[in-house]
Amino acid sequence: MHLDGSCHCGAVAFSVEAYAPVPYNRCYCSICRKTAGGGGYAVNLGADANTLSVRGRAAITVFHARVDGEQSPGERRFCSHCGTALWVFDPAYPELVHPFASAIDTPLPEPPEVVHILLDSKANWVRIDARPGEEQHAGYPPESLEAWHRRHGLLDGGR
Repeated sequence: MHLDGSCHCGAVAFSVEAYAPVPYNRCYCSICRKTAGGGGYAVNLGADANTLSVRGRAAITVFHARVDGEQSPGERRFCSHCGTALWVFDPAYPELVHPFASAIDTPLPEPPEVVHILLDSKANWVRIDARPGEEQHAGYPPESLEAWHRRHGLLDGGR
């Protein structure tokens, strides 16, 4: 699915082809919550890094979170003017990029369910808005982003 995204101030715009475009996974980890989670969580999508096209690269800054005391190789891209979280790229998976659903301007498919992850990092003030039967995990779920989309028949782009 073709996605267009941008920052709040308009300094950065991007497009990408997403193989996993359904915003189903709410991450409550402290990194996502503090850098991008207006509701106390962030939602990432899965896309093909080779299709990423960016206007306004000069306005982008990169943040490397610290995980277990070590700097993460994961690159969180933000607009240096307005602070909008744009996407995450991890050099360990160079074929992938994970746009934040909050930066996407294209209408996204509504998920058939939501999976709540890394609840062991959830802030005490955050309410988990889970419907009956929705998965909740203290850590990472056993199912990958791609596998979840495949199981629901929502995988895009021939993967």
